[in-house]
Amino acid sequence: MASPPPPFPRLHHQRLLPLPPPPHKNPKIPRNPNPNRRSLLLLSSVTAATSLLLPRPSSASASPSPSPGDADDAVASPAVTDRVFMDFSICPGYFRSDRTVGSDLAACPDAEPIGRVVFGLYGRLLPRTVANFKSMCDSDAYKGTLVHKILQGQFFVAGRQGRRDKGEVRPPSDLMRNSEVVDPKAFQLKHSRPGTLSLCLSENDDYDEIKLDPEYRNVEFLVTTGPGPSPQLDNENIVFGTVLEGMDVVTAIAAIPTYKPGERIRQFNDFAEFIGDERAQIARTMWNRPLKTVYISNCGELKVAKPSLSPSLP
Repeated sequence: MASPPPPFPRLHHQRLLPLPPPPHKNPKIPRNPNPNRRSLLLLSSVTAATSLLLPRPSSASASPSPSPGDADDAVASPAVTDRVFMDFSICPGYFRSDRTVGSDLAACPDAEPIGRVVFGLYGRLLPRTVANFKSMCDSDAYKGTLVHKILQGQFFVAGRQGRRDKGEVRPPSDLMRNSEVVDPKAFQLKHSRPGTLSLCLSENDDYDEIKLDPEYRNVEFLVTTGPGPSPQLDNENIVFGTVLEGMDVVTAIAAIPTYKPGERIRQFNDFAEFIGDERAQIARTMWNRPLKTVYISNCGELKVAKPSLSPSLP
C-alpha cells in the first residue's frame, strides 16, 4: 500500500502581506492652493456661461399675472365706452301713391314717433366696429333708414345698403375697413339677452352686387328683442353694444306685424333658388318685412362722462 504524499512544506520565513485598501468611489482631487492665471480664466468663463443659462428674475415675473377668470369677467361684462341714440318713427304715408318719388324718408311729413333708444357701445373690446357705428350715426347716414326686417320674438334688422329714396343706407366714403369681421376674438360675446346690439354677418341681406364692390363696408345691424336669448346668432354676428335706455321702444317695434309668405310661395321660392333664379333672393327680402314703415328718424352720439359705465337693462 502506497503511503500518502507528504504535505506541502510550510515555509517558516513566508509572511502574509496586508491587502491594499479598496479604491474610493469619489476620490477627492486636491485643490491647488495657488491657482495660476490659466485656471482663473477657465473658472471665470464657466461662471459667465452658467449665469447666461440660468433664468433671471424680472419685474414682469414678480408681478402677478391676470388670471383667466379676470379675462372671462371682462368679456362677460364689457365696459361701455360710448353712447349713441336712435329715434324710431312710423311714416304712414310712405306707401301712398301721391308720395313724391325720390324723397328722403327722413323728411316724412306725417311721422309718428315711437321713441328713443340709447345704445351703449363696447369700444375697448371692439374699437373698429364701434368707431364705424359712431361714424354712421354722427354723419346721419342711418337717418331715414328703414327697419326692413322683424323676426318676432327674436330681433329686428336695419341698415341695408342701397338707394336713399328706398329707405336704404349710403355709407360715407371715408368709412374704415372693418378688420374685426375676420378676427375670432370679436365673436366672444353672445346674444344672451334682449337689447343686444350686433353687426349683421350671417343675417346680412345686402344685395350681391353691393357686396362685390371693393369699397363695400358692412353697416347693417340687428337688435335682439327677446323675450329670451338668441343663441342661433352666436359666433356668426359681432356683438358690440347693448340697449341702455328705451327697451320699451324695442318691444314696440318687435310687436309690429310683418309679411309672412304662405307655404306654397315658400316652395316656389326654394325651387327658384335651386335652379339659380336670382329673383328668389329678391323675393326673400320681402319676407318678415314690417307692414308699417318703421324708420330711424334721427341719430347721433351722446357724450359719456364716465367711460366705464356698466350696461344695465330696465
